[in-house]
Amino acid sequence: MKRLGLGWVFVWLGCLAAQAVVPGSGNAGAYRALLAGKKVGLAANHTAVVGEMHTVDFLRGQGIEVVRLFCPEHGFRGDADAGATVGDATDPKTGLPVISLYGKKKKPSPADLQGIEVMVFDMQDVGVRFYTYLSTLHYVMEACAEQDIPLVVMDRPNPNAFYTDGPILEKQHASFVGMHPVPIVYGMTIGEYARMINGEGWLKGGIACRLTVVPCLGWRRDMTVRLPRKPSPNLPDSVSVMLYPSVCLFEGTVVSEGRGTETPFQVFGHPELKGMPYTFIPRSIPGMSASPKCLGKTCHGEDLRGRYAEVKAGKRLRLEWLLEAYRRYEGEAPFFTGFFEKLAGTDRLRKAIEAGKSEEEIRAEWQPGLEAFKQKREKYLIY
Repeated sequence: MKRLGLGWVFVWLGCLAAQAVVPGSGNAGAYRALLAGKKVGLAANHTAVVGEMHTVDFLRGQGIEVVRLFCPEHGFRGDADAGATVGDATDPKTGLPVISLYGKKKKPSPADLQGIEVMVFDMQDVGVRFYTYLSTLHYVMEACAEQDIPLVVMDRPNPNAFYTDGPILEKQHASFVGMHPVPIVYGMTIGEYARMINGEGWLKGGIACRLTVVPCLGWRRDMTVRLPRKPSPNLPDSVSVMLYPSVCLFEGTVVSEGRGTETPFQVFGHPELKGMPYTFIPRSIPGMSASPKCLGKTCHGEDLRGRYAEVKAGKRLRLEWLLEAYRRYEGEAPFFTGFFEKLAGTDRLRKAIEAGKSEEEIRAEWQPGLEAFKQKREKYLIY
């Protein structure tokens, strides 16, 4: 497929774009014939919007028969905590049955797909390997391939598409928070990523899904975007979305990544981090973090809200925050938890930090894999 010469999407922090962005779901002319007269399943959540209208309502307004809904982590309306089990339900706004893909199962069963003639996938990704909507995409593609049901992915802009960085995930560290051999920040839209899953044979048994990607209109990769809906409860704004790839690594440590505050993934801290300029106390916040790390304790750390622009300018992960926290930590419990390898996708990053290697030395270790990935992804890019 040739890259599409398209413009750009949405807006960042009040800077108006010359041309508005239309998500794939709003590009109805590109998919109407694929869905018309068919019984449609929709894998989506609260981020699936066209303007102010949810994609399910937009499709039904186009005369498309949506018969069943499927939802990822955080639920169909996006109000469940990270990691919280989500059960099957009925969507109160449409009356349609909702099948959870973040409860007892992660993959639609043949019974779930029975009677569906075409599936639609529409979720807002943030361009980070450990963001679990990618894993939901994988399992939806696999289920559709097994049942020979075509899948239409409604593409959306990636707010972190302007750079690619981090270690490549190693197979032995694969999990639901990272299934594929890609870097932490992979610089692709979710539609482009779906094409890579298919093209690289990552589905079980190397099967391929009958995939159509509907491109968003008016977007280019180097643009910084503010999303029309927060993609998950703990990514409330553009600052958290941009800092998330770097700060989320703290989830694999004893250090708080700001859950339980109004600024998740924009601060970090711990009671045993000494000599740090910022303090906060994590609280239980319904719908965001019911039981955050360091609950009720005064954490010493750093407020990163004024530093998000460094990510945009540097086009790389900000490892210095993790390295600084490791150097300053004086607690008795180990700094790293067993979850860190799943986030990093390798044990090499932890070992390098524990060995006292510099940021430059650490980056040099992952550069060969990163450059090989950049070349591999070229054939899957649309924009």
